[in-house]
Amino acid sequence: MIKPLAMPVVLALGLAGCAGPSTELAHVAPVTPPPQWRTDAGAGTVSDAQWWQRFGDPKLTALVERGLANNSDIGIAIGRLREARAQEQLARAQLFPMLDAGLGAAASRAVSPFGTSVQAIGAQPTLQIAYELDLFGRLGDQSAAARNAFLASAAARDATRLSVAAAIASGYVTLCALDARLGLAQRTLDARREALRLARSRTRTGYSPLLELRQAEAEYQATQQIIPQAQLAIARQENALGVLVGDVPGRLARTSALGRIAQPAIPAGLPSELLRRRPDVAQAEFQLAASDLSLAAARKRFLPQVRLTGGAGVALSSLLGDPIALWSIGGSILAPLFEGGRLTAQADAAGAQRDQAAWAYRRAALNALRDVEDALAANQRLAEQRAAITAQRDALDGALRLATNRFDAGYSPYLEQLDAQRALLSAELSLIQIEADQLNNRVVLFQALGGGWAGADPVGGTNS
Repeated sequence: MIKPLAMPVVLALGLAGCAGPSTELAHVAPVTPPPQWRTDAGAGTVSDAQWWQRFGDPKLTALVERGLANNSDIGIAIGRLREARAQEQLARAQLFPMLDAGLGAAASRAVSPFGTSVQAIGAQPTLQIAYELDLFGRLGDQSAAARNAFLASAAARDATRLSVAAAIASGYVTLCALDARLGLAQRTLDARREALRLARSRTRTGYSPLLELRQAEAEYQATQQIIPQAQLAIARQENALGVLVGDVPGRLARTSALGRIAQPAIPAGLPSELLRRRPDVAQAEFQLAASDLSLAAARKRFLPQVRLTGGAGVALSSLLGDPIALWSIGGSILAPLFEGGRLTAQADAAGAQRDQAAWAYRRAALNALRDVEDALAANQRLAEQRAAITAQRDALDGALRLATNRFDAGYSPYLEQLDAQRALLSAELSLIQIEADQLNNRVVLFQALGGGWAGADPVGGTNS
């Protein structure tokens, strides 16, 4: 025979199989990585967390490290991580009993039935305890969901760190490319100035027509326009980099020219490994796990809640010879009977959030695979473009020498030499751009492969 005090617990356990109505969930197909990359990545090297050091530029390294220490977006991500940690601690605290202490004291003066005054001083210290039995695991699910949300926030912080490091590295390469464009424009302007001087001299002596002088003047002015454009772009890029590293806008030192920045070897890695090496994918995975647990907790709200309470205290009074011990113990079961659809709506909302997290994870995984494929394809095609542009630049350099010799010998007009100069300048500018594109693509590739990330470290930075 079941004892009367055990009846509430038995009744609650009997309802354990009725965890509310089922919640309809979307079917999201899993992401199966291909066995190999579409573009051959070669032998490759092992990626590390300090991948920016492989470019061999101390100033670049210093800028990235300053940015990781001072960037505002990283600071915001760290603040969100602290908030998520507090939310996890709050959810975990629900698993433990609450213990409260109290003390009441009073002094009174009254008239007794015999018409005499009675004065009393009393105090009543108490200790109260309250505890909810997690019979069905609802509180445990909430705590586990908060833990996964905390880990997702840690992965988000690491994804922000990786994004900031990539933005600084790419910005530095762009800045060096702008320096190279400015240097080319200044050298070309010097050459145009000399050509203009010769044109004026030849026009004064009647050796060349006035048309050639006007053409030389126009070309000189056209080249001169490139310099302030490049200087403006440099100033803006320096200001943008200054904000990225957490400083006020201003001039930034550069160690080497664009051509001296090393091109790191392509990091190794298979598609099957990628989804474990990207912090943004890990963030989406933790968020999906948290949403699954939140849905489970929402469905368990249909089940009864069993709470135990107890209290103990002592009554002290000047009217009592000895203190009187006080105590109480009890329990309660709260089962939802009619809640107007509130619990069903909460479960449906949790199911919808789970579907969103599942689709977000699939999107993150597919985008990760695409990012690497794009970067590997760009690496190959940019190398082909650079080879073609280099050959074009060499051919145009030879054509300019021939055009100059023909013009000096009087066999061709100045326009032929001018066209060769314009074509060579365009090719040299394109070569600078393709060199910068190759370096920036290496940055993109390091970021796409996760930048050496190995797992979310909730306390410190990125594990390596």
